[in-house]
Amino acid sequence: VQLQASGGGLAQAGGSLSLSCAASGHTFKGYAMGWFRQRPGQEREFVAVIGSSGGTTYYADSVKGRFAISRNTATNTAFLQMNSLKPEDTAVYYCTATWDALIPTDDYRKYDYWGQGTQVTVSS
Repeated sequence: VQLQASGGGLAQAGGSLSLSCAASGHTFKGYAMGWFRQRPGQEREFVAVIGSSGGTTYYADSVKGRFAISRNTATNTAFLQMNSLKPEDTAVYYCTATWDALIPTDDYRKYDYWGQGTQVTVSS
């Protein structure tokens, strides 16, 4: 089972970036997919999660109204559109998956699968 994250990079405050997460080696039917982020010296922080059918989404208060999570169930790919970026959004972003029945949860220990991180840097 692999989650391959892509996207990210550098943006100015107020700008936009998008992330993608492609799942392979598993159907992920019944699995929610989500994103966490981690700043240096800090714990991994919940960002957003989307249910297996794509019909339910949950966001951290810090990104609500600015970020949008979506998924393509046919290709097992999740997306995170990040708008109105702030310098405090700077972090390594990780895609993840967990059993659908467990969401909403912001506890990273409840997530079974993790992709490699991708850096997002927002300059002021």
